[in-house]
Amino acid sequence: MKPPSYNTEEVQRISQEQGERNVAMAVCVQLAGRAIIRVVSRCEAAQDNCNLDLSECQLMQVPDAVYHLMRHTELKRCNLSGNVITKIPPKFAVKFSLINELNLSHNQMSKLPEELSELQALKRLDISHNTFIALPPVTCRIPQLEQLLANNNSIIDVDVERLRHAPALEFIDLQNNPLTSRVHDLLQTLIEVKIELTPREREDWEDLTV
Repeated sequence: MKPPSYNTEEVQRISQEQGERNVAMAVCVQLAGRAIIRVVSRCEAAQDNCNLDLSECQLMQVPDAVYHLMRHTELKRCNLSGNVITKIPPKFAVKFSLINELNLSHNQMSKLPEELSELQALKRLDISHNTFIALPPVTCRIPQLEQLLANNNSIIDVDVERLRHAPALEFIDLQNNPLTSRVHDLLQTLIEVKIELTPREREDWEDLTV
């Protein structure tokens, strides 16, 4: 029986591709390892200053290990900005019930859990630079929330009446959102809350004279 013949160039190409895959895998593992180390070290720092900064940690979600590491800490501030988080789990509000500042900016979120209304001490919430298409209703039910940053999203709709009756809201930033002209005009009638809005561009039909 003749031994199988091999195409030398083909073998070299396969070996090169395999080598490149191995290098890429090693780099990914190394990066993941660094990210884990960064998260753990920041959790340890938060145990001293009650300020958890997990910004720019390549997170797709809040790791369960974070809740475990912070279980004996009365967290006051939490920064999750600059990640690729798509949602916050309901248990977040249970585990971090005492926070007064929460920064969720520069992620990929389009909704918030209703359980955030249980954050009795939360005064400042930043959800800017995400993918919200409507202002999350729960933001109007957080009992002590005073400042809400929701700029640079894709927000079209806002429940203005719900916003009018928010228990403690004093300021909301809605700049750089594609609000409908109706919502934009309604928001300008609010006197209970200071609202930052991007000036509305007039529609073509509004410039027509009869």
